[in-house]
Amino acid sequence: MVELRGVRHRYEGRLVLDLEHFAVRDGALLAVVGHNGAGKSTLLRLLALLEAPTEGRVLLDGVTVPRRAPAALRRRVTLVEQRPILFRGTVHHNIGYGLRARGVGHAVADRMIGEIVERLGLGPLLSRRRHELSDGEVQRVAVARALAVRPDVLLLDEPVSSADRASAGALYRALAAERAARPLAVCFASHQLEDAYRWADDIRALADGRLSPVTPENLFRVELPTGGGGSDTMKRVRVGGIEIAVMTDRTGPVVLAVPPTDIFVSREPLPSSARNVLAGRVTGMAIERRGAGVHVTADVGVELVAVVTAEAARDLALAPGSPVVFSFKASAVQVF
Repeated sequence: MVELRGVRHRYEGRLVLDLEHFAVRDGALLAVVGHNGAGKSTLLRLLALLEAPTEGRVLLDGVTVPRRAPAALRRRVTLVEQRPILFRGTVHHNIGYGLRARGVGHAVADRMIGEIVERLGLGPLLSRRRHELSDGEVQRVAVARALAVRPDVLLLDEPVSSADRASAGALYRALAAERAARPLAVCFASHQLEDAYRWADDIRALADGRLSPVTPENLFRVELPTGGGGSDTMKRVRVGGIEIAVMTDRTGPVVLAVPPTDIFVSREPLPSSARNVLAGRVTGMAIERRGAGVHVTADVGVELVAVVTAEAARDLALAPGSPVVFSFKASAVQVF
């Protein structure tokens, strides 16, 4: 596990990162989302032991890393930057560079390279050089080069920013296969919330160098069937003990997201055009910091979170254990 504690980092006198605690735990697949300039790249460079924070500590497996991290520690954490630089030579030469630097024999190195190449679909590119590759292909080669040396933690800065959707999916599936084959923690930064929702186990958001709330509630990984009920785009999919109606022409594995602010809350079913009307009981309530709303958690066959105004919560007399009905339109369900 690599983590930051009490970190405040400045660049040219400006505070660019302010984190009380941030950790990439063993075996994690963590996404960091945020707009350009939010501090994502700086965060990754600190986690990669390439820079030392202005204040605070970086720890690896609970041990504080010296400000000048030894090479043995840096080799355990590998960063692939958004615009990676390839060495001279072929793709095969690039992927094997780290193995040769570590003294791995040719036979073993070729076997390890072959495994990575197969997972990332790089076979047709092995004899090409940098000027013969697209930007997306360069990113994939750089990821392959990083995976070949088998780091404990792999950090990726916008790893699919130059890739089409098919190539992006292939990369994330390759990372999943690598994590299934051996212990590996992955943390990737992305401005595409869709990638974070679809592929990550945990999501953190950065805004102006600080952790910011995201909306990880009401996310469900499901398999969307072919066809539907009533139209080409209306589908009903089982989520836990309930069915959710969703408007989409997508099929196969996806993530469904029901925005908490799109859920209508009542004590009894009301006349409505909403296709999803789910009755249950309140299991928890939390007031937002600024008091602008109340997060109502209910068991309606699955756990869902809705946001209502404080006034609505009072009028409905919502409290843990009280009956509640959550209603939302099929078109409100987002598909990633």
